[in-house]
Amino acid sequence: MDPNEVNEISMANSRQNIRKLAKDGLVLRKPQVVHSRSRAQRWLEAKRKGRHSGYGKRKGTANARLPFKVIWMRRLRILRRLLAKYRASKKIDRFLYRELYNAAKGNQFKNKRVLIDAIHRMKGEQARVKALEEQAEARKARAKQREQRKLDRLEEQARLARETAESEAAP
Repeated sequence: MDPNEVNEISMANSRQNIRKLAKDGLVLRKPQVVHSRSRAQRWLEAKRKGRHSGYGKRKGTANARLPFKVIWMRRLRILRRLLAKYRASKKIDRFLYRELYNAAKGNQFKNKRVLIDAIHRMKGEQARVKALEEQAEARKARAKQREQRKLDRLEEQARLARETAESEAAP
């Protein structure tokens, strides 16, 4: 403001008058006050790195901040995706898939690693049972063959005994 023109400036009572004074150079427009976001950006950058998130900065419950349901859905989708992949690649059959699917739904697997361990354990158990069944089957077959040979041998002995008896009785 020009000190010599204070009277004229004080008479200005409308926007139009002020504009005229600004055009004449009697009134100067102040520069806009800077509102920098640099501090806010630095803060956000630190937040992204995990700073400023201790107990003192938290307002909501753990469930409000990251709902248990969301965690559950993520975990179950991961497990189901893995099961589907294993079934598609023929690593597990459909019966084992169904059993593991229901177990995952029933919260039996904490994470993917635990599920993979369970799959390996169950497949090993299945292989062991199958091997034992095959061994039992082979044992049964051998016993049956032994029994058949024994019967054949007894039959042969009986036939020979009959023949000798007939040959002794005939002359």
